[in-house]
Amino acid sequence: MTFTEVMDQVARSFEAVGALVLVAGLVWSLIYSAMVWRRTGSGRQGYQMLRASFGGVLLLGLEILVAADLVQTVAVEPTLENVSVLGLVVVIRTVLSFSLEIEIEGVAPWRRAAMSGATHIARAVDRNRPTVAGDPAPGVGGPSPVNPA
Repeated sequence: MTFTEVMDQVARSFEAVGALVLVAGLVWSLIYSAMVWRRTGSGRQGYQMLRASFGGVLLLGLEILVAADLVQTVAVEPTLENVSVLGLVVVIRTVLSFSLEIEIEGVAPWRRAAMSGATHIARAVDRNRPTVAGDPAPGVGGPSPVNPA
């Protein structure tokens, strides 16, 4: 197997992982937001949970798919035309990422500390986790997907 064939398989693997992240993330976001809606009785909180968690999943999926495009273009077919197309794809995905971040957070990304898609998901989960007597309020210490106890 040649280097080009291996890199083509790596790029395809990244694409498969990106698609899996998007599908699994959608299912997880729907289930978790339904749990929040059911627990709180507030459709608004459930909807906000869905938007925040799936927005983070979209950002993560976009990052993985950009990595697949980079491997495909740089390692498999590094022609001037492919590099130009990659540049255009990266610009479009960057604009989409900025739009998603503004939609989720309500503020432009350069106006606050940088966050990854995983941080959006973790914050949404932490904000909506149920409290148990003696536990700190959501978002105040305690275990979370980002900072397990």
